[in-house]
Amino acid sequence: MAKGPEKNTKNKALHTKLLNRKKTKLQEEKKEKALRLKALVAKMNQKKNPDESENI
Repeated sequence: MAKGPEKNTKNKALHTKLLNRKKTKLQEEKKEKALRLKALVAKMNQKKNPDESENI
C-alpha cells in the first residue's frame, strides 16, 4: 500500500454531509406540504358543511 494520507476522505465526508442535509430538507418540505394540505382540506370541509361544525 502507498504511504501518505488517505485519499478523498475529506471530499467523501463533505459529500455525505451535503446529501444528508438535502435529504432532511426534502423530508421537512414533505411534512410541511402535508400539514398545509391537511389544513386546507379541513378548511374546505368546514366551509362545505357549516352546520356540522357548529354542532361540535
